[in-house]
Amino acid sequence: MSNAGRRNSLPGMKTVRNVALAMIALAGLAAAQEGSALLPAEFSGWRKSAASRVSTEAAAAEPAHAAVLREFDFTDFEEASYTRGDRKIQVRAARFRDATGAFAAFSFYQQPQMQAESIGDQALSSGSRVLFYRGHVLVEAKLDRVTAMSAADLRQLAANLPLPAPHASRPPNLPAYLPAEAREPSSSRFVLGPAGLRAVGAPLPPEVLDFSRNPEIALATYRTRQGRATLMVIAYPTPQIAAERLRAVTAYRPPPAEGAAETGLAFMAKRSGPLLAVVAGEVSTEEAKALLSQVNYDADVTWNERTLTARDNIGNLVIAVFTLIGVLLLFTLVVGISFGGLRILAKRFFPDRVFDRAKDVEIIQLHLHD
Repeated sequence: MSNAGRRNSLPGMKTVRNVALAMIALAGLAAAQEGSALLPAEFSGWRKSAASRVSTEAAAAEPAHAAVLREFDFTDFEEASYTRGDRKIQVRAARFRDATGAFAAFSFYQQPQMQAESIGDQALSSGSRVLFYRGHVLVEAKLDRVTAMSAADLRQLAANLPLPAPHASRPPNLPAYLPAEAREPSSSRFVLGPAGLRAVGAPLPPEVLDFSRNPEIALATYRTRQGRATLMVIAYPTPQIAAERLRAVTAYRPPPAEGAAETGLAFMAKRSGPLLAVVAGEVSTEEAKALLSQVNYDADVTWNERTLTARDNIGNLVIAVFTLIGVLLLFTLVVGISFGGLRILAKRFFPDRVFDRAKDVEIIQLHLHD
């Protein structure tokens, strides 16, 4: 082949090679996307009807509350349509770094009119809209119509969602400090940042809580004799930080339009360990104190560090065995000397009466056979 022919063939070979490499790269990217898919391709006979809309931007998942989702450690989002016959379900799923973020988002989007359902870890429904989370994934499903099998279908969807690592699978325990008595349904919220605090209408501004100290906030609305009040429970890393922030909270005075002196609203706070509890709203002093008295920090300490004992060392075991042998030998020696000494004393003071008697002692015989 001439040099000219060789030169003419090289560009074509390079083009073929580039196309092949591009196809391999696209195939690898598709396989990686399929392996990390958030929503399953099918469940309970439902199949994706079109390509999903995916994004790693919080604004794509929720433009109005993107900052709140970022505070919940949002990672990615997927929206898909599923069909089964003439039926249709629209599903939106958001994944977070751990179960804490998913729980926080679930509490953020719940509404008072929603009813509890048995789907995933927690679920609520309102008409044809179902909100639930499982692990670190929050799902909103909109059904074309509700049937007797809708909950079972969504439970199957929840079972096909990816799960977080074991260390990231536990939801927060702070909401458990909110008393259940007189709490309005679906009013609990869990907040991790200033954007979420403003969005839920909390009675304290972010600067009072100081989010540079990494607090977690749980709050809920309660029915009172005078109306409604909000209870906030704020958890800080240490009791010292909580004591410092309590001074800031007690020094805080709501603006005149919202203040207790102008509108008759109560505002009280207390500290229990690393927890701060704040009551604000239409509530009497007695009711506010009773509500605060139900928030008490309870530390569960588990000692799981391995503790060495004498049995953990084989040398100590051998020494213990020989010590036991020595004790037994000493015991037998003492018993032998005691018995010998007793015999000598008995022979000296009671000769021929206890030991070494000259005559045999007669034994009474009954002769029953005669």
